[in-house]
Amino acid sequence: MVSSQSHPAPAPRNLPGADAEDLALYREKFRRRLPASLDELHGPAAGVVSLPLHMAWSGLTSYDLTEPRRRMGLYRTVLHEGLHDDLPLFLNRDLLLRMWPVLRTLVGRTVRAVWEDAFPELASRAGAAA
Repeated sequence: MVSSQSHPAPAPRNLPGADAEDLALYREKFRRRLPASLDELHGPAAGVVSLPLHMAWSGLTSYDLTEPRRRMGLYRTVLHEGLHDDLPLFLNRDLLLRMWPVLRTLVGRTVRAVWEDAFPELASRAGAAA
């Protein structure tokens, strides 16, 4: 697990005290879920993936990885809803790196910032074409 010393959540700027504190807590929620390294992500790269209800609680539960839109949907859901132990099971390092330039535009600002702050290899792909 990533320690708070290695990737502290940056303090939000230009927000009233309570809002800044809420945003910092929200960022910390996602930061605590991060793997120590992208190399821990050994999820499937092919086939059909079925998510448990704690992640797919409001929609599609099964994703065919051969379909680009479904694959993006799976990764978006896992990044937002997955817990620390879910990430290595459902995310694949190589797919994440390849999809990141587009995927980063589909996830929330907080999720994107937390992942790019923690993993420079994602941040460096921010401008690359998918």
